[in-house]
Amino acid sequence: MTSVDLVVVGAGVVGLAHAWHAVRRGLSVTVVERDEHAVGASVRNFGHGCFTAQDGVAFEYAMTAREEWLKLGREAGFWLRECGTVVKARHDDERAVLEELASVREISLTDEGAFLPLDIRVNPREAVHSIAALLASRGVTFLWSTNVLTVEPGLVRTSRGEIACRAAVVAVGHDVDRFFPDIAEERQIQRCRLRMLRVAHGGVIDPAVLTGFSMLRYEAFARCPSTQLVRERLSHDHPELVEAGLNLMFTQLPDGSLTIGDTHHYSRTVDPYRPEDLDDLVLTETARLLGVPSLHVLERWRGVYASAPEPFLTATPAPRVRAVSVTSGIGMTTALGLAPAVLDDLLQEL
Repeated sequence: MTSVDLVVVGAGVVGLAHAWHAVRRGLSVTVVERDEHAVGASVRNFGHGCFTAQDGVAFEYAMTAREEWLKLGREAGFWLRECGTVVKARHDDERAVLEELASVREISLTDEGAFLPLDIRVNPREAVHSIAALLASRGVTFLWSTNVLTVEPGLVRTSRGEIACRAAVVAVGHDVDRFFPDIAEERQIQRCRLRMLRVAHGGVIDPAVLTGFSMLRYEAFARCPSTQLVRERLSHDHPELVEAGLNLMFTQLPDGSLTIGDTHHYSRTVDPYRPEDLDDLVLTETARLLGVPSLHVLERWRGVYASAPEPFLTATPAPRVRAVSVTSGIGMTTALGLAPAVLDDLLQEL
């Protein structure tokens, strides 16, 4: 039986964030991941560090995470752009929201909307794998293709044997109900299913691009009084898009293609079926935003993340064990700020 200070279950961005901060505190760490590499929400997203549009504790976590992302980008050597975000205002009420946001955030109003300078972009298909490689080079043990069977105080049982540990963090995203169903039910955790696409594009668009539909998705916008006017207008003019939970936005990958999306559908179990009409809606609206007649699809995929009334789950299912999940779709943005707060609390029990 091996023995370490901390076992982290899950090698997505939330799990790796805990491993990263634990190693820097001098702890020995083993990460257990059921797949041979991360394939969940941490690689299926926009790669957008959307720091400025967060609010409350999420904003605090986001600003801490921003500095950690910059540090990891340098040390792990993955592609990272401090490119900011453009918010496209296509109606007077959307411009009013941005003017209200400018009173509480460091943003620049422009003729077309606003520029949020602090946001970053990474390539999600590369970043988490590079972070895992960096951690492995610094002594973290990774058990890939390994199932976790049980997590108990001082012991994690896996399909490759038992691991004795002083503490454990279970960071399995939307699969928290597979380990702790009572906690998932109590916190009303569901799965949010996303429709996302990668399309060809010939130009260079350095910043991330958000729209009025994005204002309905992020808390800093939600606190602006004019956001309700945006919601009412979009619900009247585009009820099918609001019903689909559209966040009309895109980011550019290093090869020039655009990641576009996304729609949101909530349920405890994700159905396997994929109606084409939702993709058509995303493609039509993105083409209109870009001012082009149509878009050529290169890839389609389904993203899934944990969703709940509260944006973060930190639960204690057993002594010296934490179940941790970002339950609001902002894991890439906040995980590196959430993790040190979790560890501060957890290590008090050791």
